[in-house]
Amino acid sequence: MVIHEVDKNRREHNPWMWIPSLCAAEEIPSAVVTYVALIMFLQFGASESLASLYSALLFLPWMVKSFLYTSARRVESVRWRIIVVELLMFLILMLTAVTLSNTIVRHWHLFSLMLVLSLLCAWHELFSRLYYSRMLHPRQQRLFRATKTSSSFASLVLTYGLLIILAGFFEVFFRSYKKAWAMESSIVAGVFLVAAVINALVLRPSHKSVSASRANAPSNKEEAMKTIDKLTSLPHAVRLLTSLFFLLLPQALIFNTRVFFLLSPESEGGLGCSLQDVGFAQGAVGVLAFAVGTTFGRYLMRRRTQETFHVLSAAILLLPPAAYMLMALWPQPDNLFAICTMTFFAQFCLGFGLNACSAYVKYFSRARYTYTTNYLYIPIVASMMLIPMSVSGWLCMQMGYQMYFTLCALSIPIVWMIVWLCSPNAVLFKRTC
Repeated sequence: MVIHEVDKNRREHNPWMWIPSLCAAEEIPSAVVTYVALIMFLQFGASESLASLYSALLFLPWMVKSFLYTSARRVESVRWRIIVVELLMFLILMLTAVTLSNTIVRHWHLFSLMLVLSLLCAWHELFSRLYYSRMLHPRQQRLFRATKTSSSFASLVLTYGLLIILAGFFEVFFRSYKKAWAMESSIVAGVFLVAAVINALVLRPSHKSVSASRANAPSNKEEAMKTIDKLTSLPHAVRLLTSLFFLLLPQALIFNTRVFFLLSPESEGGLGCSLQDVGFAQGAVGVLAFAVGTTFGRYLMRRRTQETFHVLSAAILLLPPAAYMLMALWPQPDNLFAICTMTFFAQFCLGFGLNACSAYVKYFSRARYTYTTNYLYIPIVASMMLIPMSVSGWLCMQMGYQMYFTLCALSIPIVWMIVWLCSPNAVLFKRTC
């Protein structure tokens, strides 16, 4: 009886109505935490070293959320939990806007708010994944995968691109960066509220039988324990984690410093870009390039061969650091077209090469994250990037942009050798095929 009602609810629930709004509610605050918060930390007095540390710590909720997935599966209905979490996220966004409009605001105030928002984002993504899997059959999930991906990237462009451009415009208009960011946060909260209201109206209850939940509880607990233990119990686990760490090391080192490089004045070795330039180059052009690169890389990774893995890993290791090295050695601060071109190239290679991480993730999670788009949110990958991201700002300030990006690019042969030596490719691809 319960199964019949769930199937009927699935058939009557039109995915075209709720997938875009649910993805928007998921990606808009995530973009604030992942990208926009870094710029806010800088403008409100945090040093590059401290801003990098703050940005890295915001990934902590994403590192632990998947260990809570088994417990969340036992929830009978996730609709009201999504609504409650979205309400709390809206309140945090509005509280951020009020805090930014205050005359006395410190960067650690922003970090506290962003950490709470990051925790809510992790829970929202967890419940959204549950809702998505319960309301759509596996065949429907494959059918609407493109809709889900395009909605996510569109929300990311809206938040990281357009709204940062507006923040730069408001800074000129109000002649105050505090009022500009307060207005920008209010707009983000308003856009998010629209998506949250739509979700409250169109999402339907997704009930799970209590008896079935209790029946599956022992197996779920056992699965959770295996998930925790397999990082150390699987063969070659230490070697693979070492290989993944060095594969992501160059990208982790430039993840925050590329923004510092764009915003820093020319006298300090940066490009002196305005917020509008950063929003257009990184938010609009960069996100578009990342989406295109991710799509091509996912298509290529379907071959599941060692040659494909080497092509993807070479793309993420070599090309993004090389692009920023060229921008640092031959800066063109007045040429926005050149900045956008190099940014497009670097972000395309990043999205293209990140698909190599799927081989590692599927090995450890038994294909649990097959449909994950942004691999930075996978706990295994995020944990590999945490330490390099934390120290990247301090290292960059000690060396200077030219030497920092040059050393990142010149260290690639050594990093590539470590990745090649630590990756037992035969075992890795045997497990993922």
